Amino acid sequence: MELTTINTANYAEMAKAMGIAHEGIGERKQASTLARLRINHSPIIGTEKVLVKGGTYKLEIPDGPTYYAESVKIRPYVQRFMYKRFIRGDAGSSNRYVKTVMADNLNIDLKDNDGGFNCGKPAGFIKDWNSVPDKMKELIKSIKRVRVVLGMVELVNATDEHGESVDVDDTAFIWEVENRDAFKIVGEVFTRLAKMKRLPVQHIITATSEERKIPTGAVFYLPTVSLDTTVSLDLTEKEQTMFADFMQWVQNYNEYIINAYAEKANHIEDDMEVDLDSIMDIEVEEVA
Repeated sequence: MELTTINTANYAEMAKAMGIAHEGIGERKQASTLARLRINHSPIIGTEKVLVKGGTYKLEIPDGPTYYAESVKIRPYVQRFMYKRFIRGDAGSSNRYVKTVMADNLNIDLKDNDGGFNCGKPAGFIKDWNSVPDKMKELIKSIKRVRVVLGMVELVNATDEHGESVDVDDTAFIWEVENRDAFKIVGEVFTRLAKMKRLPVQHIITATSEERKIPTGAVFYLPTVSLDTTVSLDLTEKEQTMFADFMQWVQNYNEYIINAYAEKANHIEDDMEVDLDSIMDIEVEEVA
C-alpha cells in the first residue's frame, strides 16, 4: 500500500515513498495528464530573429500549448527510476519506446511493456565488457536509465513559441532525465537532500542550462541546478492532496506497464506452444 500522506516526522518512510531512500548508497490506460518538462536543444527561429533560444526549458501541456523559459523553479514531490529504449520503426512499423515500470531504485529487475525485463538489459554487473557480443553491446548502449521527477514547476519569464511573454500558473509536471550526465547532475540534488534528511517537497530547485559541444561542432544542453536549503516550505492540505495524486499517477502508470508486460509475455508463451505443437505433430518415418 503506497503512502499518500506527507509526514515530515518520519524521514525514512517518506524518503522511500519519494524515491530518495537509495541516494548516496553505493488495458488500463495511463492516467497521464501531467505536463512534460524537458530541455529544448534547438532554437526556434523566425523569419528575422530567434524566437526561442536553444537550451530553453519547455513545458508541453497535454492537448495544449507549449511554453518556454530559460529558468524554472521546481518543487519536487516524487522521484522514481526506470529504463527506456527507443526502437526506430520501418516500412511495416512505427517508432516506439520500450519502457519499464517505475521503482525507487534500479537494483532490481523491472518489467517492461515488451514482455521482458529492463528493456532487454541483462541483469547483474558485467565484469568483462570485451567478452560481450557486439549485438548485445549495441542493445545495452541503446537502453537509457531514467531519473523521473514529478512535482510542480514555475516557469520564470515564460514565453510562447513566438517568444511572446505569457502568464503560466505553477503546473504539475513529469521530467524524464535520461541523458547520462544530466542524470548525475539532477541526482546530486536528491543525494544532498537525503544526506541532510530533508524531503524534496520541502525545498525549491532552480534549474537553468549549460551549452556543451560534441566533436562534430553540434551543441546540446545540460541542466544546471541549485538547491535552496535556507527555506523549508510549509505543507498544507493542498500539498498532501498533490502528493497523493502523484503517487496515484505512478501506480496507474505501473499498472499500465504490468498489463502490457503480461499481454506480451502471454503472446510469447503462446508462440512457443505453437512451435512445440508443430514439432510434436511431425510424423517421423522409422528407418530399419
